[in-house]
Amino acid sequence: MRVTTQNGRVLLQNDAVNAAPVISTSELRGLGMESVAYIREVEVEGEDAFAIHAADGTPMAVTEDRETAINAILQHEMMPVPLH
Repeated sequence: MRVTTQNGRVLLQNDAVNAAPVISTSELRGLGMESVAYIREVEVEGEDAFAIHAADGTPMAVTEDRETAINAILQHEMMPVPLH
């Protein structure tokens, strides 16, 4: 499952079927957007880091490694979702 945004809408793409259902951020919020987060590898001041984002793409935190990012998500009672 791939999660992207386009024109303020969240797109979920099932890689097996190549279908891309479109869900608005308000619809996603109704499904528990506040409890879902994803991690994206980023570069901060020339160093590799891992950014934690809410399901709507809002940046929430940056950590030095993926394990710390996952632990932070879990400690805040959120569910980490894979991002491909």
